[in-house]
Amino acid sequence: MSNERDTSPSALISAYAHLLSLAAHEFRTPVSVVGGYLRMLQSDSDPLSDRQRKMIDEAANSCARLVALIAELSEISQIDSNRAPASHDTFDLFTDLDHAAVNVHIEYGREVRLQLGGMAAGATLTGDRQQLRAAFGAFFRALMREQPDAVTMVADRRLVKTDHTTSAIVVIAREPDVQRAYERVAQPFDEFRGGLGLSLPIARRIIERAGGCIWAPTPEADTDRGLRSAVVIAIPLPE
Repeated sequence: MSNERDTSPSALISAYAHLLSLAAHEFRTPVSVVGGYLRMLQSDSDPLSDRQRKMIDEAANSCARLVALIAELSEISQIDSNRAPASHDTFDLFTDLDHAAVNVHIEYGREVRLQLGGMAAGATLTGDRQQLRAAFGAFFRALMREQPDAVTMVADRRLVKTDHTTSAIVVIAREPDVQRAYERVAQPFDEFRGGLGLSLPIARRIIERAGGCIWAPTPEADTDRGLRSAVVIAIPLPE
């Protein structure tokens, strides 16, 4: 009997997805116990000092964040192992981005706005509508969150036709940088950004499962902040 491990790409992806699933399962039990005790303390009839109440509330909020991260780990595991459920809705992606933009929330006190530009309709495809909404919402929130000052971000929608296919292109960038973001040379988009949980790795997987791709425009200089906070998303449309 051979003891050699299967190191084919499909086997490695399967093992990786299984590891994520196991990790999510193992984390879920102790976090559930901690969260349960914190809720008991929050609802306890015995009086708590303001300091104690604040500490318990902060711990409960952090525990809820851990629960959300565990759910995201589980979602990545399901997507990578092709076990994630997916619906097959037919809809207009450009029109649907209105719904994704409505649910974008930015920290209070910051004048960062998002507006939709370009084509309002014309990108009909079949896929999981809710998942794609969530994916675009994750990109909207990530890029808006990174802005250091008051600015308008634009999600510009356009169709690009080649000899063999038509693709729906969405450019998310600062308002003056939209065209430059589209024209610059593509480079990999960094999805590993602190403070966002696993929303961007999940969003990338959803876009790729729809047959799409994601890239970042190459900045013209190290100080080109605008193009460092931009992304281009392309999804091919059925003929």
